[in-house]
Amino acid sequence: MMRTILILVAYMTLLPGQTKRDPRVVGMAGAYTTIANGIFCVGYNPALITRAHDKPFMMQLYQSDRGILGNFLSIENVAKYSGDTLNTKEKDELFENFEDGNGLSFFQDRHLPIPFINYSKGNLAYTSNMVFLSNFKIPIGLLELIFYGNGGKPDLDMTMNLEILGLNEFGFTFGIPFRTLSIGVTLKYLQGMFYIGIDPDSSQANLVTADEGLYGSGKYFIRQGIGGKGLGLDLGIVTKEINDWTFGMSMINILGTIEWNKPSGMKEFLKEYPDLFSGFYPFTWGDSTVADDEAILYTYTIDTLRMDNLGQDSLFTNNTVFIKDTVAGGKPRIFETRYPALFRFGISKRAPTYLIASDLVAGFQDKYYARAKWRWSIGVEWTKMESLPLRMGYSWAGGDLKELAMGMGFHKGPIIFDVGFAFRNGTWLHTMKGFNFSTGLTITSFGGWKSETEKAESTKGLRGLFNRFKKTKKKKKTTEEGGTAEPISEPVTEE
Repeated sequence: MMRTILILVAYMTLLPGQTKRDPRVVGMAGAYTTIANGIFCVGYNPALITRAHDKPFMMQLYQSDRGILGNFLSIENVAKYSGDTLNTKEKDELFENFEDGNGLSFFQDRHLPIPFINYSKGNLAYTSNMVFLSNFKIPIGLLELIFYGNGGKPDLDMTMNLEILGLNEFGFTFGIPFRTLSIGVTLKYLQGMFYIGIDPDSSQANLVTADEGLYGSGKYFIRQGIGGKGLGLDLGIVTKEINDWTFGMSMINILGTIEWNKPSGMKEFLKEYPDLFSGFYPFTWGDSTVADDEAILYTYTIDTLRMDNLGQDSLFTNNTVFIKDTVAGGKPRIFETRYPALFRFGISKRAPTYLIASDLVAGFQDKYYARAKWRWSIGVEWTKMESLPLRMGYSWAGGDLKELAMGMGFHKGPIIFDVGFAFRNGTWLHTMKGFNFSTGLTITSFGGWKSETEKAESTKGLRGLFNRFKKTKKKKKTTEEGGTAEPISEPVTEE
Protein backbone atom coordinates (compact mmCIF):
# COMPACT_ATOMS: atom_id res chain seq x y z
CA MET A 1 0.00 0.00 0.00
CA MET A 2 2.75 2.49 0.93
CA ARG A 3 4.62 1.70 -2.30
CA THR A 4 1.36 2.22 -4.21
CA ILE A 5 0.80 5.58 -2.52
CA LEU A 6 4.30 6.78 -3.43
CA ILE A 7 3.85 5.61 -7.03
CA LEU A 8 0.54 7.48 -7.30
CA VAL A 9 1.98 10.69 -5.85
CA ALA A 10 4.95 10.53 -8.23
CA TYR A 11 2.63 9.76 -11.17
CA MET A 12 0.38 12.69 -10.52
CA THR A 13 3.30 15.02 -9.87
CA LEU A 14 5.46 14.24 -12.86
CA LEU A 15 3.39 12.70 -15.62
CA PRO A 16 1.77 14.85 -18.27
CA GLY A 17 -2.00 14.63 -18.35
CA GLN A 18 -4.99 16.14 -20.01
CA THR A 19 -7.05 18.53 -17.96
CA LYS A 20 -10.45 20.14 -17.84
CA ARG A 21 -8.68 23.41 -17.10
CA ASP A 22 -8.38 24.60 -20.69
CA PRO A 23 -5.45 26.71 -22.01
CA ARG A 24 -7.55 29.87 -22.26
CA VAL A 25 -8.39 29.91 -18.54
CA VAL A 26 -4.73 29.18 -17.73
CA GLY A 27 -3.67 32.22 -19.77
CA MET A 28 -6.34 34.37 -18.05
CA ALA A 29 -5.19 33.26 -14.54
CA GLY A 30 -8.64 31.83 -13.81
CA ALA A 31 -10.77 34.89 -14.69
CA TYR A 32 -13.44 32.89 -16.54
CA THR A 33 -16.85 33.21 -14.84
CA THR A 34 -18.33 35.47 -17.55
CA ILE A 35 -16.29 34.65 -20.67
CA ALA A 36 -16.00 30.83 -21.00
CA ASN A 37 -17.25 29.48 -24.34
CA GLY A 38 -19.19 26.32 -25.19
CA ILE A 39 -18.03 23.16 -23.45
CA PHE A 40 -15.48 25.15 -21.43
CA CYS A 41 -18.19 26.81 -19.33
CA VAL A 42 -18.67 23.50 -17.48
CA GLY A 43 -17.04 23.79 -14.07
CA TYR A 44 -17.02 27.61 -14.22
CA ASN A 45 -20.49 28.92 -15.03
CA PRO A 46 -23.06 26.69 -16.79
CA ALA A 47 -25.24 29.73 -17.63
CA LEU A 48 -22.69 30.71 -20.30
CA ILE A 49 -23.88 27.81 -22.47
CA THR A 50 -26.79 30.08 -23.50
CA ARG A 51 -24.27 32.29 -25.35
CA ALA A 52 -23.93 29.43 -27.86
CA HIS A 53 -27.63 29.17 -28.78
CA ASP A 54 -27.06 30.56 -32.30
CA LYS A 55 -23.52 29.23 -32.77
CA PRO A 56 -22.26 25.97 -34.32
CA PHE A 57 -21.13 22.88 -32.48
CA MET A 58 -17.90 22.59 -30.48
CA MET A 59 -16.06 19.29 -29.94
CA GLN A 60 -12.84 18.71 -28.06
CA LEU A 61 -10.26 16.53 -29.81
CA TYR A 62 -7.25 16.85 -27.53
CA GLN A 63 -6.06 18.60 -24.40
CA SER A 64 -2.85 18.25 -22.43
CA ASP A 65 -1.89 19.87 -19.16
CA ARG A 66 1.24 19.49 -17.06
CA GLY A 67 1.54 21.11 -13.66
CA ILE A 68 2.89 20.96 -10.14
CA LEU A 69 2.20 23.10 -7.08
CA GLY A 70 3.71 23.51 -3.62
CA ASN A 71 4.11 26.25 -1.05
CA PHE A 72 7.90 26.31 -0.50
CA LEU A 73 10.25 24.95 -3.17
CA SER A 74 11.48 27.61 -5.59
CA ILE A 75 14.84 28.57 -7.09
CA GLU A 76 14.89 31.68 -4.91
CA ASN A 77 14.09 29.84 -1.66
CA VAL A 78 16.60 27.06 -2.32
CA ALA A 79 19.33 29.63 -2.96
CA LYS A 80 18.28 31.74 0.03
CA TYR A 81 17.96 29.03 2.68
CA SER A 82 20.60 26.49 1.60
CA GLY A 83 24.11 26.22 2.98
CA ASP A 84 23.75 28.58 5.95
CA THR A 85 22.21 28.82 9.40
CA LEU A 86 18.88 30.64 9.48
CA ASN A 87 18.62 33.65 11.75
CA THR A 88 15.46 34.39 13.73
CA LYS A 89 14.01 36.75 11.14
CA GLU A 90 14.49 34.26 8.30
CA LYS A 91 12.95 31.45 10.35
CA ASP A 92 9.94 33.60 11.22
CA GLU A 93 9.40 34.59 7.58
CA LEU A 94 9.62 31.00 6.38
CA PHE A 95 7.40 29.64 9.14
CA GLU A 96 4.73 32.28 8.44
CA ASN A 97 4.63 31.02 4.88
CA PHE A 98 3.94 27.49 6.15
CA GLU A 99 1.31 28.77 8.57
CA ASP A 100 -0.62 30.34 5.67
CA GLY A 101 -0.91 26.86 4.15
CA ASN A 102 -1.41 25.13 7.53
CA GLY A 103 1.70 23.05 6.85
CA LEU A 104 3.96 22.06 3.99
CA SER A 105 1.51 21.03 1.28
CA PHE A 106 1.59 19.45 -2.16
CA PHE A 107 -1.48 19.24 -4.36
CA GLN A 108 -2.03 17.79 -7.82
CA ASP A 109 -5.13 17.48 -9.96
CA ARG A 110 -5.66 15.99 -13.38
CA HIS A 111 -8.75 16.10 -15.57
CA LEU A 112 -8.63 13.92 -18.68
CA PRO A 113 -11.34 14.92 -21.18
CA ILE A 114 -12.28 11.96 -23.33
CA PRO A 115 -11.89 12.92 -27.03
CA PHE A 116 -15.08 13.30 -29.08
CA ILE A 117 -17.33 12.91 -26.02
CA ASN A 118 -16.97 16.53 -24.85
CA TYR A 119 -19.48 18.20 -27.17
CA SER A 120 -21.77 21.23 -27.17
CA LYS A 121 -24.41 22.50 -29.56
CA GLY A 122 -26.81 25.32 -28.87
CA ASN A 123 -27.88 25.49 -25.22
CA LEU A 124 -26.72 21.95 -24.42
CA ALA A 125 -23.36 20.39 -23.56
CA TYR A 126 -22.27 16.83 -22.82
CA THR A 127 -18.96 16.30 -21.04
CA SER A 128 -16.97 13.37 -19.72
CA ASN A 129 -13.79 13.75 -17.70
CA MET A 130 -11.52 11.41 -15.80
CA VAL A 131 -10.42 13.26 -12.65
CA PHE A 132 -7.44 12.53 -10.38
CA LEU A 133 -6.92 14.45 -7.14
CA SER A 134 -4.07 14.06 -4.66
CA ASN A 135 -3.43 16.01 -1.49
CA PHE A 136 -0.45 15.57 0.86
CA LYS A 137 0.35 17.79 3.82
CA ILE A 138 3.13 17.71 6.43
CA PRO A 139 1.60 19.03 9.69
CA ILE A 140 2.43 22.46 11.04
CA GLY A 141 3.36 20.87 14.41
CA LEU A 142 6.25 18.94 12.87
CA LEU A 143 7.52 22.09 11.13
CA GLU A 144 7.26 24.05 14.38
CA LEU A 145 9.34 21.36 16.11
CA ILE A 146 12.02 21.59 13.40
CA PHE A 147 12.12 25.42 13.45
CA TYR A 148 11.73 26.25 17.15
CA GLY A 149 12.11 22.99 19.06
CA ASN A 150 9.56 21.78 21.58
CA GLY A 151 9.88 24.61 24.07
CA GLY A 152 7.20 26.85 22.61
CA LYS A 153 4.29 24.41 22.87
CA PRO A 154 4.05 21.46 25.27
CA ASP A 155 1.66 19.59 22.94
CA LEU A 156 2.30 19.59 19.18
CA ASP A 157 -0.18 18.25 16.61
CA MET A 158 1.72 15.84 14.34
CA THR A 159 -1.20 14.47 12.30
CA MET A 160 -0.42 14.11 8.61
CA ASN A 161 -2.92 14.31 5.77
CA LEU A 162 -2.97 12.20 2.62
CA GLU A 163 -5.76 11.58 0.11
CA ILE A 164 -5.63 10.26 -3.44
CA LEU A 165 -8.70 9.52 -5.52
CA GLY A 166 -9.76 8.90 -9.10
CA LEU A 167 -13.22 9.25 -10.62
CA ASN A 168 -15.13 9.69 -13.85
CA GLU A 169 -17.28 12.82 -14.03
CA PHE A 170 -20.13 12.75 -16.55
CA GLY A 171 -21.97 16.04 -17.01
CA PHE A 172 -25.07 17.29 -18.79
CA THR A 173 -25.34 21.08 -19.03
CA PHE A 174 -28.27 23.15 -20.20
CA GLY A 175 -29.16 26.83 -20.06
CA ILE A 176 -32.36 28.90 -20.10
CA PRO A 177 -32.13 32.44 -21.51
CA PHE A 178 -34.40 35.26 -20.33
CA ARG A 179 -34.68 38.86 -21.46
CA THR A 180 -31.97 40.32 -19.22
CA LEU A 181 -30.13 37.26 -17.89
CA SER A 182 -29.63 33.53 -18.27
CA ILE A 183 -29.42 30.64 -15.84
CA GLY A 184 -27.61 27.35 -16.31
CA VAL A 185 -27.39 23.96 -14.64
CA THR A 186 -24.86 21.12 -14.82
CA LEU A 187 -26.00 17.72 -13.58
CA LYS A 188 -23.13 15.36 -12.79
CA TYR A 189 -22.84 11.65 -12.25
CA LEU A 190 -19.67 10.83 -10.30
CA GLN A 191 -18.33 7.31 -10.86
CA GLY A 192 -15.67 6.56 -8.28
CA MET A 193 -12.69 4.50 -9.44
CA PHE A 194 -10.40 4.32 -6.41
CA TYR A 195 -9.62 6.07 -3.14
CA ILE A 196 -6.67 5.82 -0.75
CA GLY A 197 -6.45 8.09 2.26
CA ILE A 198 -5.84 8.69 5.93
CA ASP A 199 -9.20 8.92 7.65
CA PRO A 200 -9.08 12.26 9.55
CA ASP A 201 -11.80 11.20 12.02
CA SER A 202 -9.93 8.07 13.11
CA SER A 203 -6.32 9.31 12.94
CA GLN A 204 -4.28 11.50 15.25
CA ALA A 205 -0.68 12.03 16.35
CA ASN A 206 1.01 14.30 18.87
CA LEU A 207 4.27 15.04 20.66
CA VAL A 208 4.13 16.08 24.31
CA THR A 209 6.84 17.81 26.33
CA ALA A 210 6.56 17.25 30.10
CA ASP A 211 8.82 17.51 33.14
CA GLU A 212 9.51 13.78 33.05
CA GLY A 213 10.58 13.81 29.38
CA LEU A 214 9.41 13.78 25.79
CA TYR A 215 6.74 11.33 24.68
CA GLY A 216 4.12 10.92 21.97
CA SER A 217 1.97 8.55 19.98
CA GLY A 218 0.26 8.30 16.63
CA LYS A 219 -2.55 6.33 15.05
CA TYR A 220 -3.24 6.38 11.30
CA PHE A 221 -6.24 4.61 9.85
CA ILE A 222 -5.60 4.16 6.12
CA ARG A 223 -8.77 3.36 4.24
CA GLN A 224 -9.31 2.25 0.67
CA GLY A 225 -12.30 2.30 -1.63
CA ILE A 226 -12.68 0.54 -4.96
CA GLY A 227 -15.70 1.66 -6.93
CA GLY A 228 -18.26 4.21 -5.86
CA LYS A 229 -20.83 6.67 -7.10
CA GLY A 230 -22.40 10.02 -6.35
CA LEU A 231 -24.12 13.05 -7.79
CA GLY A 232 -22.95 16.62 -8.38
CA LEU A 233 -24.70 19.87 -9.20
CA ASP A 234 -23.48 23.24 -10.56
CA LEU A 235 -25.67 26.35 -10.82
CA GLY A 236 -24.87 29.60 -12.63
CA ILE A 237 -26.33 32.93 -13.65
CA VAL A 238 -25.06 35.53 -16.14
CA THR A 239 -26.47 38.82 -17.39
CA LYS A 240 -26.83 39.91 -20.99
CA GLU A 241 -24.23 42.43 -22.12
CA ILE A 242 -25.07 45.89 -20.78
CA ASN A 243 -23.03 48.52 -22.62
CA ASP A 244 -20.45 45.78 -23.25
CA TRP A 245 -20.36 44.82 -19.53
CA THR A 246 -21.28 41.33 -18.28
CA PHE A 247 -21.82 40.10 -14.71
CA GLY A 248 -22.15 36.53 -13.49
CA MET A 249 -21.87 34.17 -10.55
CA SER A 250 -21.96 30.43 -9.98
CA MET A 251 -21.85 27.72 -7.34
CA ILE A 252 -19.78 24.73 -8.38
CA ASN A 253 -20.42 21.37 -6.69
CA ILE A 254 -23.33 22.50 -4.52
CA LEU A 255 -23.92 18.78 -4.33
CA GLY A 256 -20.87 16.57 -4.71
CA THR A 257 -20.51 13.55 -2.45
CA ILE A 258 -19.04 10.18 -3.46
CA GLU A 259 -19.99 7.01 -1.63
CA TRP A 260 -17.16 4.49 -1.89
CA ASN A 261 -17.37 0.69 -1.99
CA LYS A 262 -20.78 0.86 -3.62
CA PRO A 263 -21.37 -1.52 -6.55
CA SER A 264 -20.23 0.16 -9.76
CA GLY A 265 -18.52 -2.54 -11.81
CA MET A 266 -15.09 -1.05 -11.09
CA LYS A 267 -13.75 -4.06 -9.18
CA GLU A 268 -14.78 -6.40 -11.99
CA PHE A 269 -13.09 -4.12 -14.50
CA LEU A 270 -9.85 -4.06 -12.49
CA LYS A 271 -9.85 -7.84 -12.18
CA GLU A 272 -10.71 -8.37 -15.86
CA TYR A 273 -7.81 -6.22 -17.07
CA PRO A 274 -5.04 -6.82 -14.50
CA ASP A 275 -2.22 -5.92 -16.91
CA LEU A 276 -3.54 -2.36 -17.25
CA PHE A 277 -3.15 -1.82 -13.49
CA SER A 278 -0.07 -3.93 -12.78
CA GLY A 279 1.84 -2.53 -9.80
CA PHE A 280 -1.18 -0.54 -8.68
CA TYR A 281 -4.03 -2.96 -8.01
CA PRO A 282 -4.36 -4.96 -5.83
CA PHE A 283 -2.91 -2.60 -3.24
CA THR A 284 0.13 -3.74 -1.29
CA TRP A 285 1.74 -2.74 2.00
CA GLY A 286 5.31 -3.95 2.23
CA ASP A 287 5.26 -7.58 1.10
CA SER A 288 1.56 -8.05 1.90
CA THR A 289 -1.43 -7.66 -0.38
CA VAL A 290 -4.35 -5.64 0.98
CA ALA A 291 -7.69 -7.32 0.34
CA ASP A 292 -10.64 -5.27 -0.93
CA ASP A 293 -12.40 -5.51 2.44
CA GLU A 294 -9.34 -4.55 4.53
CA ALA A 295 -7.97 -1.31 5.96
CA ILE A 296 -4.63 -0.61 7.60
CA LEU A 297 -4.12 0.61 11.14
CA TYR A 298 -0.61 1.94 11.72
CA THR A 299 0.36 2.96 15.26
CA TYR A 300 3.53 4.16 16.90
CA THR A 301 4.64 5.30 20.35
CA ILE A 302 7.55 7.37 21.61
CA ASP A 303 8.34 6.41 25.19
CA THR A 304 9.53 8.95 27.69
CA LEU A 305 12.64 10.33 26.06
CA ARG A 306 15.34 11.83 28.29
CA MET A 307 19.07 12.37 28.05
CA ASP A 308 19.76 9.42 30.37
CA ASN A 309 17.92 6.82 28.27
CA LEU A 310 18.80 7.73 24.67
CA GLY A 311 20.64 4.41 24.23
CA GLN A 312 17.59 2.22 24.88
CA ASP A 313 16.13 0.28 21.95
CA SER A 314 12.51 0.34 23.14
CA LEU A 315 11.95 4.10 23.05
CA PHE A 316 10.22 3.97 19.66
CA THR A 317 7.81 1.20 18.70
CA ASN A 318 5.45 0.83 15.77
CA ASN A 319 2.92 -1.71 14.60
CA THR A 320 0.89 -2.37 11.44
CA VAL A 321 -2.38 -4.30 11.56
CA PHE A 322 -4.65 -5.34 8.69
CA ILE A 323 -8.23 -5.10 9.89
CA LYS A 324 -11.54 -6.03 8.28
CA ASP A 325 -13.32 -2.83 7.32
CA THR A 326 -16.72 -4.46 6.77
CA VAL A 327 -20.34 -4.37 7.89
CA ALA A 328 -22.82 -7.15 8.59
CA GLY A 329 -22.69 -9.75 5.84
CA GLY A 330 -18.98 -9.21 5.17
CA LYS A 331 -19.48 -6.39 2.64
CA PRO A 332 -16.90 -3.55 2.57
CA ARG A 333 -17.90 -0.57 4.67
CA ILE A 334 -19.41 2.32 2.70
CA PHE A 335 -17.89 5.73 3.44
CA GLU A 336 -18.18 9.19 1.90
CA THR A 337 -15.81 11.84 0.62
CA ARG A 338 -16.84 15.38 -0.24
CA TYR A 339 -16.18 16.95 -3.64
CA PRO A 340 -15.31 20.55 -2.53
CA ALA A 341 -17.67 23.38 -3.49
CA LEU A 342 -16.63 26.76 -4.94
CA PHE A 343 -18.37 30.12 -5.20
CA ARG A 344 -17.46 32.31 -8.18
CA PHE A 345 -18.34 35.92 -9.02
CA GLY A 346 -17.15 37.57 -12.22
CA ILE A 347 -17.31 40.72 -14.31
CA SER A 348 -16.04 41.44 -17.82
CA LYS A 349 -15.85 44.29 -20.32
CA ARG A 350 -15.72 43.72 -24.07
CA ALA A 351 -14.14 46.29 -26.42
CA PRO A 352 -13.54 46.14 -30.19
CA THR A 353 -9.93 44.96 -29.82
CA TYR A 354 -9.70 43.50 -26.31
CA LEU A 355 -11.57 41.73 -23.51
CA ILE A 356 -10.90 42.25 -19.80
CA ALA A 357 -12.31 39.95 -17.09
CA SER A 358 -12.01 39.71 -13.32
CA ASP A 359 -13.16 37.04 -10.83
CA LEU A 360 -13.52 36.50 -7.10
CA VAL A 361 -13.46 32.82 -6.06
CA ALA A 362 -13.80 31.23 -2.62
CA GLY A 363 -13.97 27.69 -1.28
CA PHE A 364 -15.59 26.50 1.92
CA GLN A 365 -12.84 24.15 3.14
CA ASP A 366 -9.12 23.58 2.63
CA LYS A 367 -9.32 20.41 0.56
CA TYR A 368 -7.90 19.45 -2.83
CA TYR A 369 -8.27 22.47 -5.17
CA ALA A 370 -10.43 24.53 -2.75
CA ARG A 371 -9.20 27.05 -0.20
CA ALA A 372 -11.35 28.67 2.48
CA LYS A 373 -10.26 32.16 1.45
CA TRP A 374 -10.91 34.63 -1.35
CA ARG A 375 -8.89 34.53 -4.55
CA TRP A 376 -8.93 37.50 -6.93
CA SER A 377 -7.91 37.23 -10.57
CA ILE A 378 -7.83 39.53 -13.59
CA GLY A 379 -7.09 38.72 -17.21
CA VAL A 380 -6.86 40.54 -20.54
CA GLU A 381 -7.36 39.04 -23.99
CA TRP A 382 -6.18 41.07 -27.00
CA THR A 383 -8.26 40.30 -30.10
CA LYS A 384 -6.96 42.86 -32.62
CA MET A 385 -5.79 39.88 -34.68
CA GLU A 386 -8.91 37.73 -34.55
CA SER A 387 -7.14 34.52 -35.52
CA LEU A 388 -4.26 35.04 -33.07
CA PRO A 389 -5.59 36.14 -29.63
CA LEU A 390 -3.02 37.00 -26.94
CA ARG A 391 -3.68 36.71 -23.21
CA MET A 392 -2.18 37.71 -19.87
CA GLY A 393 -3.52 37.31 -16.33
CA TYR A 394 -2.69 37.71 -12.64
CA SER A 395 -4.27 36.31 -9.48
CA TRP A 396 -3.70 36.78 -5.75
CA ALA A 397 -5.04 35.05 -2.63
CA GLY A 398 -2.84 36.57 0.06
CA GLY A 399 0.83 36.09 0.92
CA ASP A 400 2.74 34.08 -1.68
CA LEU A 401 -0.46 32.67 -3.20
CA LYS A 402 -0.15 34.54 -6.47
CA GLU A 403 0.06 33.64 -10.12
CA LEU A 404 1.25 35.27 -13.33
CA ALA A 405 -0.13 33.75 -16.53
CA MET A 406 0.12 34.21 -20.28
CA GLY A 407 -1.20 32.47 -23.36
CA MET A 408 -2.15 32.67 -27.00
CA GLY A 409 -4.32 30.93 -29.55
CA PHE A 410 -4.74 30.12 -33.21
CA HIS A 411 -8.37 30.29 -34.36
CA LYS A 412 -8.82 29.70 -38.07
CA GLY A 413 -11.83 28.13 -39.72
CA PRO A 414 -12.77 24.96 -37.82
CA ILE A 415 -9.54 24.93 -35.77
CA ILE A 416 -9.43 26.29 -32.20
CA PHE A 417 -5.92 25.74 -30.83
CA ASP A 418 -4.76 27.39 -27.60
CA VAL A 419 -1.75 27.31 -25.31
CA GLY A 420 -1.35 28.72 -21.79
CA PHE A 421 1.40 28.92 -19.17
CA ALA A 422 1.29 30.11 -15.56
CA PHE A 423 3.90 30.75 -12.86
CA ARG A 424 2.11 29.41 -9.76
CA ASN A 425 2.74 30.77 -6.25
CA GLY A 426 5.23 33.16 -7.77
CA THR A 427 5.48 35.70 -10.58
CA TRP A 428 8.62 34.64 -12.42
CA LEU A 429 10.92 31.69 -13.07
CA HIS A 430 13.06 32.07 -9.93
CA THR A 431 10.15 32.73 -7.52
CA MET A 432 7.52 30.26 -8.77
CA LYS A 433 6.72 27.27 -6.55
CA GLY A 434 4.92 25.48 -9.32
CA PHE A 435 3.79 25.89 -12.89
CA ASN A 436 1.02 24.98 -15.29
CA PHE A 437 1.46 24.39 -19.02
CA SER A 438 -1.61 23.62 -21.09
CA THR A 439 -2.41 23.04 -24.77
CA GLY A 440 -5.68 22.09 -26.41
CA LEU A 441 -7.30 21.45 -29.79
CA THR A 442 -11.03 21.86 -30.42
CA ILE A 443 -12.97 21.84 -33.68
CA THR A 444 -16.09 23.65 -34.81
CA SER A 445 -17.73 24.47 -38.18
CA PHE A 446 -15.66 25.59 -41.17
CA GLY A 447 -16.93 29.14 -40.70
CA GLY A 448 -15.50 29.30 -37.17
CA TRP A 449 -17.32 29.46 -33.85
CA LYS A 450 -19.55 32.38 -34.88
CA SER A 451 -23.25 32.98 -35.31
CA GLU A 452 -24.66 33.78 -38.75
CA THR A 453 -25.06 37.41 -37.67
CA GLU A 454 -21.41 37.62 -36.60
CA LYS A 455 -20.31 36.06 -39.87
CA ALA A 456 -22.38 38.54 -41.88
CA GLU A 457 -20.92 41.51 -39.94
CA SER A 458 -17.29 40.31 -40.00
CA THR A 459 -14.75 42.65 -41.65
CA LYS A 460 -11.68 40.43 -41.13
CA GLY A 461 -10.10 37.59 -43.10
CA LEU A 462 -11.62 35.88 -46.12
CA ARG A 463 -15.08 36.21 -44.62
CA GLY A 464 -14.56 39.98 -44.23
CA LEU A 465 -13.24 40.26 -47.80
CA PHE A 466 -16.31 38.41 -49.09
CA ASN A 467 -18.64 40.60 -47.00
CA ARG A 468 -16.99 43.80 -48.30
CA PHE A 469 -17.22 42.57 -51.90
CA LYS A 470 -20.87 41.64 -51.39
CA LYS A 471 -21.63 45.00 -49.80
CA THR A 472 -19.88 46.94 -52.60
CA LYS A 473 -21.71 44.95 -55.25
CA LYS A 474 -25.05 45.56 -53.57
CA LYS A 475 -24.34 49.29 -53.23
CA LYS A 476 -23.35 49.53 -56.89
CA LYS A 477 -26.50 47.73 -57.97
CA THR A 478 -28.67 50.05 -55.88
CA THR A 479 -26.96 53.11 -57.40
CA GLU A 480 -27.45 51.85 -60.95
CA GLU A 481 -31.11 51.08 -60.34
CA GLY A 482 -31.63 54.55 -58.89
CA GLY A 483 -29.95 56.26 -61.88
CA THR A 484 -31.96 54.49 -64.62
CA ALA A 485 -35.34 54.54 -63.03
CA GLU A 486 -37.99 56.63 -64.86
CA PRO A 487 -39.43 59.55 -62.92
CA ILE A 488 -42.95 59.16 -61.68
CA SER A 489 -45.21 61.86 -63.20
CA GLU A 490 -48.31 63.31 -61.71
CA PRO A 491 -51.57 62.31 -63.45
CA VAL A 492 -53.06 64.99 -65.75
CA THR A 493 -56.36 66.36 -64.61
CA GLU A 494 -58.82 67.50 -67.31
CA GLU A 495 -60.49 70.81 -66.79
